[in-house]
Amino acid sequence: MSKRIERVNSLVRQELGKILQEYLQGKDFSLVTITRVDTSPDLSYVDVYLDILEASQKQKILDFLNRNIYHIQQRLNKKLIMKYVPQIRFKIDTSQEYVDEIEKLIKESKGNNQ
Repeated sequence: MSKRIERVNSLVRQELGKILQEYLQGKDFSLVTITRVDTSPDLSYVDVYLDILEASQKQKILDFLNRNIYHIQQRLNKKLIMKYVPQIRFKIDTSQEYVDEIEKLIKESKGNNQ
């Protein structure tokens, strides 16, 4: 990954974190954390991976953000001083669920070996 992409990822994560905090404040939503930001090499889009504390609210929050993505994108465009600001695509980060499943399988295998 190039230094430029790394800087864009960091900047988008920082600014979008502030925007989402303000945007979701006062709403009856669970805690939302940006876990990872992946910008395409041509800077046309950025995948923003979210971790949502309550599993039951994941789809509800994702739908809310996608319905309001135009306004969120506009706020990000105003914050970033770039020729082209990447288009936001929100996604749910499933890596923690994967880690939990692996840990469960390891514990089960240790229990069967003893």
